[in-house]
Amino acid sequence: MTAQDMVKRQETTPAKHEDTRSFARVMSPAVDIFESDDTLTLVADMPGVDKSGLDINLEKGILTLNGEVGIERRGKALMSEFTSTNYYRQFKLSEHIDADKATAELKNGVLTLAIPKAESAKPKKIAIRH
Repeated sequence: MTAQDMVKRQETTPAKHEDTRSFARVMSPAVDIFESDDTLTLVADMPGVDKSGLDINLEKGILTLNGEVGIERRGKALMSEFTSTNYYRQFKLSEHIDADKATAELKNGVLTLAIPKAESAKPKKIAIRH
């Protein structure tokens, strides 16, 4: 492996938990990923996260999900045993996606992210000549 290959590999390796730049406790959301001929669909369970607390970033082939759980305070706490836990997860994606056409929907704490495949990655039927 050349030095150039090592640098390229480091640039595309998902960050570890320590790279969240926070000492706060985070959880990895449960995720299902589905593939069709045209799209990759990611479904992540992130209860307590709303649109304003969700950050989705795709950079250098790394998809990062960062969700902040908001807690509604109902006055001065006399006793507090509940602590919220934020969400953080990363995935390395294929280079054959069209990130500009990606769509995201967050409903009832469930994130659905649809990322279309690039035309070059879609299956093509080859006609047989006579």
